[in-house]
Amino acid sequence: MRSQLISRRDLEFLLYEWLRVEELTALPRFAEHSRETFDGFLDLCEELATRHFAPHNKRNDSMEPTFDGTRVSVIPEVKAAIEAFAKANLIGAAMDERHGGMQLPAVVDAAGLCWFQAANAGTMAYLFLTIGNADLLIAHGTPDQVERFVLPMVEGRCTGTMCLSEPQAGSSLADIVTRAEPREDGTYRLFGSKTWISGGDHEMTENIAHLVLAKIPGGPAGVKGISLFLVPKYLVEADGSVGERNDVTLAGLNHKMGYRGTTNAVLNFGEGTHSPGGESGAIGYLIGEPHRGLSYMFHMMNEARLGVGLGATALGYTGYLKSLAYARERRQGRAITAKDPATPQIPIIEHADVRRMLLAQKSYVEGALALLLYCHRLTDLKRTATDPDAAREHAMLLDILTGVAKSWPSQWCVEANSLAIQVHGGYGYTREYDVEQHYRDNRLNPIHEGTHGIQGMDLLGRKVIQHNGAGLGLLAAAVGGTVAAAGAAGGATAELAAALEAAWQRLVAVTASMFAAGDPAAAMANSTVYLEAFGHIVIAWMWLEQAVAAHGREGDFYDGKRAAATYFFRYELPKTGPQLDLLDALDRTTLDMRDSWF
Repeated sequence: MRSQLISRRDLEFLLYEWLRVEELTALPRFAEHSRETFDGFLDLCEELATRHFAPHNKRNDSMEPTFDGTRVSVIPEVKAAIEAFAKANLIGAAMDERHGGMQLPAVVDAAGLCWFQAANAGTMAYLFLTIGNADLLIAHGTPDQVERFVLPMVEGRCTGTMCLSEPQAGSSLADIVTRAEPREDGTYRLFGSKTWISGGDHEMTENIAHLVLAKIPGGPAGVKGISLFLVPKYLVEADGSVGERNDVTLAGLNHKMGYRGTTNAVLNFGEGTHSPGGESGAIGYLIGEPHRGLSYMFHMMNEARLGVGLGATALGYTGYLKSLAYARERRQGRAITAKDPATPQIPIIEHADVRRMLLAQKSYVEGALALLLYCHRLTDLKRTATDPDAAREHAMLLDILTGVAKSWPSQWCVEANSLAIQVHGGYGYTREYDVEQHYRDNRLNPIHEGTHGIQGMDLLGRKVIQHNGAGLGLLAAAVGGTVAAAGAAGGATAELAAALEAAWQRLVAVTASMFAAGDPAAAMANSTVYLEAFGHIVIAWMWLEQAVAAHGREGDFYDGKRAAATYFFRYELPKTGPQLDLLDALDRTTLDMRDSWF
């Protein structure tokens, strides 16, 4: 029976036939790997996700964590799943061997993680954050910080979080007030409150390592005065043993519509409930240099943005596969041409409108998965490049795509989940079927790691113009290469190439005209529309890439790829036309609207 989590056949096509990840094994970093080790890793991920994560997904949703004022309780299956994941060394799958990792390519690691995010987003959140936390410490922490905290995380004895938002400062990090007071021994004492902390408290591991943004008194104002600190729930002794409780207190749990199996905490630092060494204040360790904390945190945030996009894709993907299976089994109605009411009812997949909804889902989730794997391959190329110029180019291309890779799946794979519910009809709205939970879980992802509004302003206001537009130029070259290859293929593939070329050139022209007008307020007022149009054109590029990879190949799988590509180009890409018209006109409708008019 085929999995209803992720399509293994699609992963193999994307990894081996399109991205040719076996070629990465020629690089020294991945020389110990092969197609066999990659396949073994994917086999392991599918097996563990199916056995240890998927079975408790609905229970995790219905029996969310509770807090009795002293301890947090989580269903035991979550701890068992975390332990199974860690025992298989999956936390360190893409990390260096010297840190206990497998040193797998990031693109292969991402493909494996898809299974877990599709199986159980609530449980996977603890591990997803731990991996990002450990990666940040490896990149920016001291050798002592890495030794004391990364190895326990890789082994599953410690989980990690990121603590950014405060009750009065959500996305506006310039306004955080948590302070870090230096002490003579080189440590800091932290005082303040953080909210929306996923995985912020639990009893499933011996420790939790919090990465906390705070300001050192006397530092610069705004984001330039933010520093980053490692603040453990329990202090760690020099020999690695867990010591006394730090002054980090759980004030309460937030209760979200999705990811209900993940604790979401309000944490108070320096409340005095616990006073290590007899002094109030949570002991924290400075990471890197003072006042550069936000730049360090972006290491985890950008990794998390790709992770959010991957998670959104996985949730959309499993919803698609489940609605596809349902549509093949559910019998209702008859063909339009059937006049005899006594004829048997047909599977609903035979109805054109149901096929439309399934094609839409397929085009969204398979297009999004292609983009996420492409971005992770850029991560590998950036990391292994021996030529500094090549490394810089890979980094710039990844930078301009990261916001799209986060935001596009978290908008359109939620739409895929909505369509999966619609395919199920009335049953789709009931708790007996998985698709309603997938929708609730996925609806959180447009908020996670920066809203569409934030990503749109970042893309239009920074990414497309930084380095004198070099990132946009690199993307143009990549798109142009695909268009040329598709054009050479001829036939229907060449027709798609012409459509993408026209859309891309219009996007570039509109981008230039928006800045040439000299009215940045009007340009930025519709940056979210720009993000949507930009994202749709990028996904069209991903579909053209897949069409080229499938060109000349026969069979149902390849015919399905071509049909989904055609659907996206005929139904979705044309939507960018009116959006680009709006942007080109520098429409001021939202800018000119007044509070009193609502």
